[in-house]
Amino acid sequence: MTRLRLRRNSAAVAGLWVFGAIALTASIACAITLGPAGLSVAEVTSIVFGHLGGPPADVTPIRDGIVWNLRLPRTVLAALCGAGLGLCGAVMQSMLRNPLADPFVLGISSGASTGAVLIVVLGIGSGAIGLSSGAFLGAVVSFVLVLLLAHLAGGTPDRVILAGVAATQLFSAITSFVVITSADPEQTRGVLFWLLGSLGGADWFDVMMCAAVVAVGLVTCLTHTRSLDAFAFGEDAASSLGVNVLRVRLTLLLATALMTAAIVSVAGAIGFVGLVLPHAARALVGPGHRRLLPTSALIGAVFLVWVDTVARTAIAPQELPAGVVTALVGVPAFAIILWKRKGRR
Repeated sequence: MTRLRLRRNSAAVAGLWVFGAIALTASIACAITLGPAGLSVAEVTSIVFGHLGGPPADVTPIRDGIVWNLRLPRTVLAALCGAGLGLCGAVMQSMLRNPLADPFVLGISSGASTGAVLIVVLGIGSGAIGLSSGAFLGAVVSFVLVLLLAHLAGGTPDRVILAGVAATQLFSAITSFVVITSADPEQTRGVLFWLLGSLGGADWFDVMMCAAVVAVGLVTCLTHTRSLDAFAFGEDAASSLGVNVLRVRLTLLLATALMTAAIVSVAGAIGFVGLVLPHAARALVGPGHRRLLPTSALIGAVFLVWVDTVARTAIAPQELPAGVVTALVGVPAFAIILWKRKGRR
């Protein structure tokens, strides 16, 4: 009976993944059609196949450019960012044994913000690197600082979180100081819009870079699913089960930090995706990480595709920051999580 039940559960999860993949593909196709220049799914399909080696689409160059150069890379990048944030959130919550942890708990978003501001406002290194590169370097510096502080404080999960809080406050203060003292109103508006999360500047280079980082991160995390399951019982129990706690923690922290840094560098700080969606995934497939991690990635991808679609169409021709939309959805969900946790005590 137990084996039969496991097989049924595995079949149900596999079916869920197939449904999620179909939903993601359909979401991307539908999202591309929405906007000031109305497009049909047939037009979008013919344009994409035309660029992939098929017969050229019978559309104007302008409509071809709207799909291939603007909407398609932006929508695919939204899916990749959502998948990466959902994956990072699930890993961080399990590894730190904190259901309220998210990808930004290591202060990476604040470090990225500081790096971006130094490029945009002060022009530091602007001749050699751009905003995305500056944000990525800032995120890496913040992560190294968190690792150093956490190591000096003992390296336990709660110390990692406290080190992340300290780094967040430090880099947020630096960012605010630079913006207040050096930026003009137009620069301030641009910086604030980017800090709230935006996929408006997406191009195919961003897509390829983010796809490579998220793919490597996903494979790395999936190879440590048993270790993540063991962490649920505590570090001592994990160590007794043969897990090299220090090595696994450092590997997963590095993988999630690089994914988060890459995502923030191209899309800004889009909050609540990595905090809320892993809980939805657990409700669907349970706490086992072999099922949880792919499910979190799929849900995150579909969710952020539609968040970005709402952000660019809700008040067109103006655009909302994606972080504003995720916050409007995430805050009520976060409140529900807190309320449910109170009910368990």
